[in-house]
Amino acid sequence: MNKVALKDVSDLITKGTTPSSVGCEFVQDGINFIKSESITGSKYLNSSIYEHIDEETDKKLKRSRIKEGDLLFSIAGAYLGKIAIVQASDVPANTNQAVGIVRLKKEKVDIDYVYYYFSQSSINGYINKLSSQSSQPNLNLDLLGKLEFGLRSIDEQRKISNVLSALDSKIALNNRINAELEAMAKTVYDYWFVQFDFPFDFAQGKPSAEGKPYKSSGGKMVWREELKREVPKGWEVGTLSNLYDFQYGSGNTNPDNGGQYPVYGSNGIIGGYDKYNSEDSPVIGHIGNNCGSLVFAVGKHFVTYNGVMCKIKDGYDKYFGFITLQNKNLKKHTRGSSQSFISYDILHSLNFILPDSKTMKIFCDLINPTFDKIILNQQENLRLSSLRDCLLPMLMNGQVKVGSGYEGEVESLMAAENEEGYGGK
Repeated sequence: MNKVALKDVSDLITKGTTPSSVGCEFVQDGINFIKSESITGSKYLNSSIYEHIDEETDKKLKRSRIKEGDLLFSIAGAYLGKIAIVQASDVPANTNQAVGIVRLKKEKVDIDYVYYYFSQSSINGYINKLSSQSSQPNLNLDLLGKLEFGLRSIDEQRKISNVLSALDSKIALNNRINAELEAMAKTVYDYWFVQFDFPFDFAQGKPSAEGKPYKSSGGKMVWREELKREVPKGWEVGTLSNLYDFQYGSGNTNPDNGGQYPVYGSNGIIGGYDKYNSEDSPVIGHIGNNCGSLVFAVGKHFVTYNGVMCKIKDGYDKYFGFITLQNKNLKKHTRGSSQSFISYDILHSLNFILPDSKTMKIFCDLINPTFDKIILNQQENLRLSSLRDCLLPMLMNGQVKVGSGYEGEVESLMAAENEEGYGGK
């Protein structure tokens, strides 16, 4: 297996430009503008935190326009060495100077293969050692072009990437299913706790799964001054401090300690640790560009300094608590200038509406199976990620050959999961 430099198999290696350097600013909607924070260690970009620019700004930055199939390297800052593939849904798009753009010669190399090679933790560590040792490490374009990887025949490249891509495709499918399930759960929550049209049996004077919509059918409402609105009679109003204990994560952010537990911060899972400090709890993005984001962390996990753990208090349902946090739209409560953050005083003071115990039970009986499916999908993704990360270096260094049986294990796992649907649930 020969070694080849990226520059020898690329049509273009460049980087982006900040709009402010050409006298422009970000806009609310428009052409996608991708920062290094969207390159999180997953195969594809995190589109939820894109900025946007207008067409005039894009024209001024035409040198760094991105195309489908480009490899994006984070070449500066906290995400140095992370890599992702641009999809059709990401473009049109542009990027800034912290992101390197590599446009490969597709007749020579398989894009997925190159992505997987450089996504190895050992390679990421090597790239970080190449960078400057200042407080803001970076990788210049010359060093980026000189990065080498093991070049196999195009057929071998595709065989290796197909095995690994099968795992990532299943992970992506589970994530899409989870997004749809969460959206459906939120719709039910809005119907019950925002519109107050939960099912109610007026003849019996109590909530009922088969009842009529409460408010639109004339249910009794009372004014609550703290909310500046009416709520159903008998319901209470509390603050999130009644619902959760909040705790900052740790300042230790090295993802390569060899631990077995997933680590969460403002941008999701970043690695494994040999310890944990929470189980089954929401994590709020506390600091950074994804401040105010929310994820439900499954099982034992660790939280970085830029996240806040939310530990449900006794007497409350954990899924009800999570969907209540979702409904608060925490992003709109962030503040700060150069570094956005969400503070404890905000988290403690936000109001939430607490229904009577019978309504709460009916709601939880309805919604909890949906979240159980989401959790099972997340747990499966952790297993699939672990298998992928185990196979990756062995396939790349030749320790395991395609055809040795490992890909058969992958295919069997995929078939079993797909046969049962929703990730084996």
